[in-house]
Formats: sequence, C-alpha cells, structure tokens
Amino acid sequence: MKKIEAIIRRSQFEEVLEALHEVGIDFLTYWDVTGVGNEKSAAIYRATVYETRLIERRTISFVCRDKFVDASIEAIVKSAQTGEMGDGKIFISTVDESVRIRTGERGPESLYIKE
Repeated sequence: MKKIEAIIRRSQFEEVLEALHEVGIDFLTYWDVTGVGNEKSAAIYRATVYETRLIERRTISFVCRDKFVDASIEAIVKSAQTGEMGDGKIFISTVDESVRIRTGERGPESLYIKE
C-alpha cells in the first residue's frame, strides 16, 4: 500500500478529483494550504502591492493498493499540469499497515468495500 499526497493548484482540484475517480480512487482527504514558493516578487494592482510569494494550494491525500499507484500519479499529473511554475508536487510513501475500525480488517482489504 502507498500513501499519495499531492499539492496542487486550487483551480485544478475538480479536474484532479474527476481524473482520480476515473482510475478507481473514490476516497480521499483534502485541505487548503498556504506555502512559500521560490518566486520572490510582488504584484501591483490598482496601486496596491500584493505579495505573491505566499501561494494558496490544495493538498490531497489518500492511501491506495500498489496496483493503483502508477495510474493515480499519471491522473494527477495530467489533470493538474498547466505548464507553469507552481503546478505542485506529488509525494509517495509506503504504508505498512491499515485497519478498518468498524470491522477490524487489516491490510489492503481494509481500504475498500469488498466486491
């Protein structure tokens, strides 16, 4: 099992969500985050200076079976990519164990409803 965390543009969230659904990822967690990027500049709009180095993004996180990892990463990249700086990052880590609290099931079987 792998945990996939992706930091993406908020504007791309719906596209990423749809792409993940198409590859079989139906359960995930997300939250809004603010980070500091490499760009060190400011924008001026109507005589007001706005700091652009603080970047608002959305983080999504989910655990999936190993067979879904490559398809999930490809779906995120294709749907989140704009080609501009700040498209985001994906982090993949190994999950040693998972437990479904309701039933006590362990391992990959605890991730999804049995078919």
